[in-house]
Amino acid sequence: MPSPPFHLLERRSDALARFRARLTVNVWDAASLEGSPLSLAEVESILSSEPVTGADEFDVDQVRALRDGFAVVADLVSAGAFRLDKWTSDAVHRTVARFEAIESGHFRGEGRVDGGGAVSLGQGATFQASAPGPGGATLPREHEALLASLAGLDPREQALRYSAAATRAQFYFDGNKRTSRLMMAGHLLAHGFDAIAVSASAHDAYDAALRVLFVEDRDDALVALLIDCRRRD
Repeated sequence: MPSPPFHLLERRSDALARFRARLTVNVWDAASLEGSPLSLAEVESILSSEPVTGADEFDVDQVRALRDGFAVVADLVSAGAFRLDKWTSDAVHRTVARFEAIESGHFRGEGRVDGGGAVSLGQGATFQASAPGPGGATLPREHEALLASLAGLDPREQALRYSAAATRAQFYFDGNKRTSRLMMAGHLLAHGFDAIAVSASAHDAYDAALRVLFVEDRDDALVALLIDCRRRD
């Protein structure tokens, strides 16, 4: 594979430096979107391996897993090895959801556990993603079809559309939103663009956009929100 042109390497390096510099804020944002009660200062302490009095072990583990998930993305981008593919997604998920998800790093149905894919939308409503199928074969096919649908698009649009579609597909038992957002970030960084992170302040707007995604099978609200998050960054 030929080396990327110098201007892309330079842009990638600059974007990656900004991504790493914002680690604490990005981890706090991501944890807050999952309902974590930890403050930014508490997240900073956890990332510095300092004790946080009264913090729940689950919340602390989640922050550590997010830190490591961000590191996986940054390291792959730095090595020129980040790809918008299942292997990379599994590697990110295996790290970021290792304390929570059943069989982290595997699509639903690829291991010993079947089922999953149900998303509670509140007020008694539920979205049900595709069943894994015999031997878990359905979801990898859906992922391949998703990647094929993105061919030829601008990398920025690929990143946005992938994140939305992967979130709705619920490839994993848990951690789908975190994984899909980190995949979006990695694909943007790999092409020399700044990563997009959904801020904690956008929590309600994010939930509303997700409801449109799940209920109406439309990603326009979520894509618009993600673009707006980038502009506000």
